[in-house]
Amino acid sequence: MDRKAWVMRAVEALGYASFKDIQRYLDEEGEPFSKKELEDTLKALVQEGKLEEKEGLFRPARKRGGGEALKRLFGEE
Repeated sequence: MDRKAWVMRAVEALGYASFKDIQRYLDEEGEPFSKKELEDTLKALVQEGKLEEKEGLFRPARKRGGGEALKRLFGEE
């Protein structure tokens, strides 16, 4: 698994999770990340819309409606 997949797995397992919670989970799973690696990965996932961040807590982004998926699929804007 790549870094993003590991971080997504951690956040999905934890639900709402702080930076330290995610870091602890990854350490326990045998995938230690440096602080910078984890910060960069979390920022990238938030920018991609895969995670939401509020007040220092991260969670998986809410699913968008089916209409949004069809627009992305067919390239409509």
